[in-house]
Amino acid sequence: MGLIVQKYGGSSVGTTERIKSVSKRICRTVAAGHQVVVVVSAMGRTTDSLVQLAREVSSNPSKREMDMLLSTGEQISIALVSMALQELGQPAISLTGAQVGIITEAQYGKARILEIKTERIRRHLEEGKVVVVAGFQGVMRGDDLEITTLGRGGSDTSAVAIAVALEADYCEIYTDVPGILTTDPRIVPSARLMEEITADEMLELASLGAKVLHPRAVEIARNFGMPLVVKSSWTDDPGTKVISPPPTDRCVVGLEITRAVDAVQLDNNQAKIALLRVPDRPGIAARLFGEIARHNIDVDLIIQSIHEGNTNDIAFSVAREVSGKAEAVARAIAPSLGSTDADTDIIVDKKIAKIAIVGAGMIGRPGIAAKMFQALADAGVNIQMISTSEVKVSCIVAEEDCERAIAAVCSAFEIDSSHLTQAPQHKGVPVRAVALDQNQAQLAILLVPDVPGMAAAIFGSLAEANISVDMIIQSQRCRILEGVPRRDIAFTVAANEAQEAQRVLSQLQPKLDFKGIVLNPSIAKVSIVGAGMIGTPGVAAKFFQALAAENINISMITTSEIKISCVVDASHGIPALKAVHSAFGLGGDTLLQVPSRE
Repeated sequence: MGLIVQKYGGSSVGTTERIKSVSKRICRTVAAGHQVVVVVSAMGRTTDSLVQLAREVSSNPSKREMDMLLSTGEQISIALVSMALQELGQPAISLTGAQVGIITEAQYGKARILEIKTERIRRHLEEGKVVVVAGFQGVMRGDDLEITTLGRGGSDTSAVAIAVALEADYCEIYTDVPGILTTDPRIVPSARLMEEITADEMLELASLGAKVLHPRAVEIARNFGMPLVVKSSWTDDPGTKVISPPPTDRCVVGLEITRAVDAVQLDNNQAKIALLRVPDRPGIAARLFGEIARHNIDVDLIIQSIHEGNTNDIAFSVAREVSGKAEAVARAIAPSLGSTDADTDIIVDKKIAKIAIVGAGMIGRPGIAAKMFQALADAGVNIQMISTSEVKVSCIVAEEDCERAIAAVCSAFEIDSSHLTQAPQHKGVPVRAVALDQNQAQLAILLVPDVPGMAAAIFGSLAEANISVDMIIQSQRCRILEGVPRRDIAFTVAANEAQEAQRVLSQLQPKLDFKGIVLNPSIAKVSIVGAGMIGTPGVAAKFFQALAAENINISMITTSEIKISCVVDASHGIPALKAVHSAFGLGGDTLLQVPSRE
């Protein structure tokens, strides 16, 4: 007999007929000899309706009362699911987050789970009951039993946390698609089901269009080695397994209050090659990296900065032993790129090192990158390149600053130096999936003084305003203005936070002496993810070529070991997704019909 936690989302319990169908599935699991804990979301659009009710009576409802209101949605679901199970002859009991003992931090609206008291759940399971738990909610520690909600993805988070606390055999996440797909099936109906995906790959797919699994839930599963399976509520297909590292001895008290950064990585065997003033038009990155791939040169970091006039800069890093070959390729192809400005300059620096912080906990936590930048600034280390992903921030620094930089970053994140590692090697499919994020905006800070501390001040101020930053790039072109060397810094944020980010930065301008801020709200981010791209030359080139073939211009590029992201014009987001998905052969023969969320 096993112990299984099953989570059903709002679409799965959106009507009474769907609740009856879910209840039959639960009964089949019990009949197979398992103990079952069920976590459910609010029915369909219930939460949206409750938010609308609040707006109709208050222009600024208190966070406490909003949590009191929103928590009622899940209470409706658990009662109805429990009734439906009892109607089928299966003993069941519904429990709120408070009754279960889901203890959270003292924060309304987006509380994190501290611990889960499992005694009551275990008692009901021993009595042969299915325990139906309200997801998305808990209570603060103390005698007042203040209700809290967990924020976006709260039901996924509740389910995985309960599975960890109960030491369940595995956790099943039921949704309206058959598992984790190679892209959003609502955009690309030929999207193919993946049999499995690593937790690291899933975390990098946090912006995946279908949003079938929240990164907070993946983070918990990864940290505690909890097996996850994502399945459809409508079929008996096996779904997708999310593979986590082996279980560790982590304490379940403070369950979600984990280190934001797990490790510091060092690679001091890199060289940087930068091409300045390349033409800003479709196909340039494809031609450059296509030629590099043709010579079987593996590229690590790639950044493309925002355009200046009709040109921009592209920089990349390679292993030092192949830097001469990479430089020769870059110099050979540069004249054919067709610059209409001054000749393209090529800068080569073989005395650099890459320092990276890695951790699933940095997702949705403003200030992690800023903390790294501040540590480097305090150590007097200037940053030459920045590249980011959902779970990694990489900085290129001068080799002579390497030891100072490592010591500073390890100290800032309380990571012992013994955790310094080279990037892990993976084998597998080069590209697992393609993701599209259409809810971002781009900000560019122009002519920032090129001195230590600028990035720390900029991103520290945004973190203080609770604004999460996604992609960050720093231009390679350095210009002297008023006797000061200067570079541009660009980044992306959630579209609904862009105006506030611009306001915060405007207040910094007199102090930091940069020369302007440009906001572009009309962008889309297209990303490819796959652990197998490590050590596989040509993946980036294939990505860029797919965009070039559709005449789609790239305005920003950032990379990590297992992810490449490009910013394109908003109007090109969906065509870009379709082109890249097709280029990597990720489509299947079956067109998916996704049920309505209503």
